[in-house]
Amino acid sequence: MADKARITSVEAIESFRARLIVFLSQVRPALEEVGNEMSRTRFWLQNDHRIFWETELRRRQRRLEEARQELFNATLSTLPTGTTALLQMTVQRMQRAVQEAEAKLKLLKRWDNEMDDRTAPLMKQTDQLQGFLATDMMRAVAYLDQALRALDAYQSVAPARSEKTAAIPAIPEENK
Repeated sequence: MADKARITSVEAIESFRARLIVFLSQVRPALEEVGNEMSRTRFWLQNDHRIFWETELRRRQRRLEEARQELFNATLSTLPTGTTALLQMTVQRMQRAVQEAEAKLKLLKRWDNEMDDRTAPLMKQTDQLQGFLATDMMRAVAYLDQALRALDAYQSVAPARSEKTAAIPAIPEENK
């Protein structure tokens, strides 16, 4: 058996360790950004967008009631029938606008429910990956550090040991 191990790729381990650290420093912010985007999207659906359409629905309902009131007043008055026809078209247009706002709000609520159902498994996987990177990959970096220190220590001891064995004179074959 040889007295000395042949260590030829310490640089490869050092390079791998450095690249692993760079990878970890780049992937963590990316995963955090995924979580942040999901939170922002959820907030937008549940608050900003919903509030917009609820306000828009109330505004459109108010305008519909005003148009209905004008139509009612016109039917009671002695205005020409052309004016009532125009007011009826306005009421129908306002009714469609209210229906559109109600449909948008209903769709928004469905998106909110579906978003949680569709994204929960993916966010769970993202969280698991973040946990893996934070624990197991950090342990891997620490293990590589330890292995590099052990290899450095071995390399520094190995030449000294071979010098000792070189200092002991070899016994000639005839004296054995």
